[in-house]
Amino acid sequence: MNSSHEDIKKQIAELKLVPVAVINKVEDALPLAKALMDAGLPLIEITFRTEAAKEAIRKISEAYPDMLVGAGTVLTIQQVKDAVEVGCKFIVTPGFNPTIVDYCIENDILIVPGLNAPTFIEWALERGITLTKFYPAGASGGVKFIKLMSGPYPMMKFMPTGGVNNETMLEYLRLSNVSATGGSWIVHKDLINARKFDEIREKTKKALELLKTL
Repeated sequence: MNSSHEDIKKQIAELKLVPVAVINKVEDALPLAKALMDAGLPLIEITFRTEAAKEAIRKISEAYPDMLVGAGTVLTIQQVKDAVEVGCKFIVTPGFNPTIVDYCIENDILIVPGLNAPTFIEWALERGITLTKFYPAGASGGVKFIKLMSGPYPMMKFMPTGGVNNETMLEYLRLSNVSATGGSWIVHKDLINARKFDEIREKTKKALELLKTL
């Protein structure tokens, strides 16, 4: 068991909320990170959906060493290499790609693979993975599905992502087998593109206030 991986998973579970950001322009990376840090959330998952992703991860990792920076929507081994090279601490995939998952395990990289069925949960457990992304959460059965999975797979923790908002975030986090929720609603790409970082900070603060009610 990798202690640094366990520390990262613990940090994610303590923070409970993983902002999933699509950054189109590198110059938006630092103001976005500052907005999250100022709100009290030192965590971000930057998706590899844009060409700016790698440089955004580099800039945030260098400027905010206390921030836990992950890479999301990772679809290739090259993207894994690119992300880790610039300071990424964990990899998130939308689905369960055995090639990428096994590469990460072999190279001591924390991987949180996406899944939405018992078969994939068993693939994860077979590899010693106990934290997975449940995606797309809303379309795949949501709270009901995760509740059911606690029966046969009590050791698996989930990070539901997709269709999450302030209300559903709390519903998910009340379940014992949910570690954190991922979501883009507090860092919506429209807000980032419009450089509305004050609004992002306030949305994040509001979400964190709601988490205190759990």
